Amino acid sequence: MRLQGAVIKEQGVTFAVVIVKPHIIDNTNEANQMIAAMRPVFPGLPVILMAQDYQGVPTYYGRKDISQFMANVPLGCVPWAEYSFG
Repeated sequence: MRLQGAVIKEQGVTFAVVIVKPHIIDNTNEANQMIAAMRPVFPGLPVILMAQDYQGVPTYYGRKDISQFMANVPLGCVPWAEYSFG
């Protein structure tokens, strides 16, 4: 399987952001399961989920400090890449 995501290092913290469908973030259990499933893809890194609404506005789920930080980062500045897993 493939996913779109990014590994970001900012202010001494390295973390991963993974793009998901909005219904994943809307369901806490599914969001937590997705984060757990992404840990082998990004070992040792906190994983944050990002979904966009129909207008392209992002919403983040995961570690609160990182989610709040990412809410202020323009999507065009994120180094998105494709990752394979499974």
